[in-house]
Amino acid sequence: MKLTEKQKRFADEYIKSGNATQAAIKAGYSKKYANTNVSKLLQNTTIKSYLAERMKLIDSERIMSAKEAVELLTGIGRGEVKETVVVASPMGVETVEKEADLKTRISAIKEILKRYPDNDKLMEQQLRKLTAEADMAEARVKEYIEDASDYDEVHLVFEERQKKGQDNED
Repeated sequence: MKLTEKQKRFADEYIKSGNATQAAIKAGYSKKYANTNVSKLLQNTTIKSYLAERMKLIDSERIMSAKEAVELLTGIGRGEVKETVVVASPMGVETVEKEADLKTRISAIKEILKRYPDNDKLMEQQLRKLTAEADMAEARVKEYIEDASDYDEVHLVFEERQKKGQDNED
């Protein structure tokens, strides 16, 4: 089966942005259709085939491959990729290597899942739960910082919780 011109524009816009709803609107679909039925476009086997072909054409040595991008996002999502941050302490300023915070990790996971249009509602609900847990953890951090008398006490509490693996409990 052959793609319509509108489906082709949708696929091309989706490759550019990674946002299916916006791609559908830019391709000429109505906002109502884009907001409610865009998953049907992503599940269309002809569109899937076209997307795969286009991604192969785009592939080159100078451009990060889809595989590399997904591997990087996976590393972020798993907490394997470290970033250097500057931390102020009573002793002065120091640089520390740390893994991405929960919100960044969840964003990386969402970006990975966008590339797999077959993901289901269960996965969506699990991501919502993780996001809520990240928000709660962030609120607990703010509470610890407000209640702590100094930096060292906060630092020790988090080190102790990390060692015990309690960051996601409570």
